Amino acid sequence: MIAKNFNKWDSLTGWGVFFIALIVYGLTVEPTGSWWDAGEYITTSAKLQVAHPPGAPLFQIIGAFFAMFAFEADQVARMVNYMSGVSSAFTILFMFWTITNLTRKLLSNSEPLSNAKAIAILGSGLVGSMALTFSDSFWFNAVETEVYAMASFIMSLLLWLGLKWTDNLDHPRGNKYLVLISFVVGLTFGIQFMGFLAIPSIGLLYYFKKYKKTTVKNFLLANLAVVAVLMLVYKFSLTYVLKLFGWSEVFFINSIGLPFNSGTIIMGLIFIGVFYYALRYTRKNNYIRANTLVLCGMFLLLGFSSWLMLPIRANANVVINENNPSDARSLLAYYNREQYPGVDSPVYGTYYSDAFAPPGDDRDDKPKYEKDEALGKYIIVNKYKGAIQGPNEDHQGILPRMWSDQHAENYMKFFGPLDFRMTTSNEELQKAVRQIKVGYANGEIDEAQYISFLRQFGEYLEVQPPSVWENIKYMVQFQFGYMYWRYFMWNFVGKQDDVQGRYNGNGEWLSGIGFIDSLRLGSQENLPKDVLENKGRNTYFFLPLLLGIIGLVFQISKDPKQFWVLFVFFIFTGIAIQFYTNPYIFQPRERDYSLVGSFYIFAIWIGIGVYGLYEEFSKLIKPKVWAPLITLICLLSVPGVMAYQNWDDHDRSGRYTARAAAKAYLDSCQEEAGAMLFTIGDNDTFPLWYVQEIEGYRNDVRVICTSLFATDWYVDQMKRKAYRSDPIPSQLTHDLYRYGNRDVIYYQGITDKRWDIKDFMIWVGSNDPQTKLGSLLEKQGADLSGYSESTLDLVYYPTNKIRIPVNKKNVLESGLVKEKDSALIVDYIDIDLPQALPKNRIMMLDIIANNDWKRPIYFSGGSFDKAE
Repeated sequence: MIAKNFNKWDSLTGWGVFFIALIVYGLTVEPTGSWWDAGEYITTSAKLQVAHPPGAPLFQIIGAFFAMFAFEADQVARMVNYMSGVSSAFTILFMFWTITNLTRKLLSNSEPLSNAKAIAILGSGLVGSMALTFSDSFWFNAVETEVYAMASFIMSLLLWLGLKWTDNLDHPRGNKYLVLISFVVGLTFGIQFMGFLAIPSIGLLYYFKKYKKTTVKNFLLANLAVVAVLMLVYKFSLTYVLKLFGWSEVFFINSIGLPFNSGTIIMGLIFIGVFYYALRYTRKNNYIRANTLVLCGMFLLLGFSSWLMLPIRANANVVINENNPSDARSLLAYYNREQYPGVDSPVYGTYYSDAFAPPGDDRDDKPKYEKDEALGKYIIVNKYKGAIQGPNEDHQGILPRMWSDQHAENYMKFFGPLDFRMTTSNEELQKAVRQIKVGYANGEIDEAQYISFLRQFGEYLEVQPPSVWENIKYMVQFQFGYMYWRYFMWNFVGKQDDVQGRYNGNGEWLSGIGFIDSLRLGSQENLPKDVLENKGRNTYFFLPLLLGIIGLVFQISKDPKQFWVLFVFFIFTGIAIQFYTNPYIFQPRERDYSLVGSFYIFAIWIGIGVYGLYEEFSKLIKPKVWAPLITLICLLSVPGVMAYQNWDDHDRSGRYTARAAAKAYLDSCQEEAGAMLFTIGDNDTFPLWYVQEIEGYRNDVRVICTSLFATDWYVDQMKRKAYRSDPIPSQLTHDLYRYGNRDVIYYQGITDKRWDIKDFMIWVGSNDPQTKLGSLLEKQGADLSGYSESTLDLVYYPTNKIRIPVNKKNVLESGLVKEKDSALIVDYIDIDLPQALPKNRIMMLDIIANNDWKRPIYFSGGSFDKAE
């Protein structure tokens, strides 16, 4: 009965696992905003605002749809969080159908599909999909507003569509699935780029279907071709489309004299015309393959069209408008994540030791265009020639895995200090070198002190870069081992606790088998109560891992081609992500959530393992007995154990911590007094955005994120009124802080005199040549020909001593100090500034100078730098 109606049972069981997953995630979803990016995404989704690059406009549009079903403001977050639960449930649905499709193909064509085999196939899909449902990282993504749940759905859908395409490849109109795949790939641009990683496996499905005979040559060519297609789509297709729109916009406005946005519209019409002509021509001449390729390109761009939301909403001047991608050129910068410091190629680049080496040749920055409404043109606002200090060529090489100079201390803790040799015979320096080396060896000097020594005496030292072997060792041990294999074992063996690991005995994988765990982590006997009762302590006794290995081996033995398709997917969504993103040591948080595609593939092998066990045991006893029995045993011992172990720490239905922390920050601020609250980064900023924007709570307080305060677009937004909060007090105009202007200013000790902060800001904001480094160097007799224009145009400050007068009258009137404590108010506050001031600290001083104690200023806990 089941065998005859297998497709019906396959469909019904698939929807069954979908509803199981949906109910699980619905019961455990977080009711409000959580930490990290969730608060930002809830806010920018519900109000269709502009989130951080590279953006997720389709994700936000769908989130806005879910937000519509909230009856109260405090229910918006719950409804947008449900979006992740629904996305994850659909991932499970398509995963089930993928497992049953693949498992059925492992049967010989001559074998009839019996009821026992049908039950075993359905059991495979059930166990595999339920294993992913209750896995640690996937469940984590499913109950909060983050892009990774929907990205997992896209990957699951694409692999299933790839199977449907190749199954129907020889049928009339079979290529409709390829067109649909192209459209879904285009949609991926509006969610999270991780979805592209399904492309190589889809290409390999096509290769194995079309080429019955596999040779070494065509196998290698096929693998190279699918990687080339991936790179074409990810790195080039939309990048060059946006470049075309950007070039067209500048050309038609600056050269032809048309109004702003005319070039974008013209290029859009050109694309429409090209596609129309190409489709008509290929159809007329019966060029079927060419017509299909044109359709694929067109639907790829149609999928990408969700990105139109970004400039539309940016031009509406929404309150959260990160990077302000309001035109074609700024949209390209947004797509390329130009806000963030660039990481060199993972194959060749700069080592972190470059920070302690003499500078290399200057490089050109990218020209930054801005609209000049008065001229009706785009103008370049930065002096980009030679504006970037280039790396020292001696500190560049292959596989630059240890690249981030900001994390030099952690690299040295991992591999020991950088070696160096002296370039001078100075006896005092030689003595200092001996002291620093002996002190470090004896543990009397730590890595921070060692780094301080390298910076202080760098001009007399020749620091050696880390070797290629050390970089490879770091890649294998940390990036692949600690940042991938540890996460993999969390999901299929067990997890020690929910404390972030930094090679400090926390966050390790744990099996629950005493003697194995003791060998790795020490004795597990007589552990403290708080360790044993940590909700993140989950053990699966290797059962999911073993069943997955059985499935993997069984698939290899039955169909190595099918195995290779999944293995490539597994590698690209796991190890390859870590290779490409090149994570530094240590990350702000655990990154297992970004590797769920790899865990998804292993869960497919868990499902196939059920059928592998059925086949082996059916050789001993009648198959009718084993099919339901093995399914039940595997269901209880793998997803059943995972669900039991993971439920308590993945049930977020009672968590309100992030929202409570945000409200506590705001409640500490004086009400209706124009309070300004300086924050640092994600976890103190995004929850504040959420409670102010979505729940309308205390939006009289102006929240200022200091890490974003270094960008001109954010300063512009801080100067606009938002809800009940007034603009920041500031004297610096846009032309003085826009990109490439006062990104950093440097101290040059000309005087020890202490300046009033207002005089200091007048100097900083002046365009008088006397305030520029070029003028100072000229007075000192320096040869200016060796300096770039951007260097000579740098502003410097002649004193690092400033005084902030205290306006006692304003202090009392604003309520900062009560009348009874007025005698305690000081006359001034003296501050000594550091050697350099980046733009965000300049703007903080600008606010202090112009506030004159009229509005209270608050700071969240901690900072990125002591100077703040």
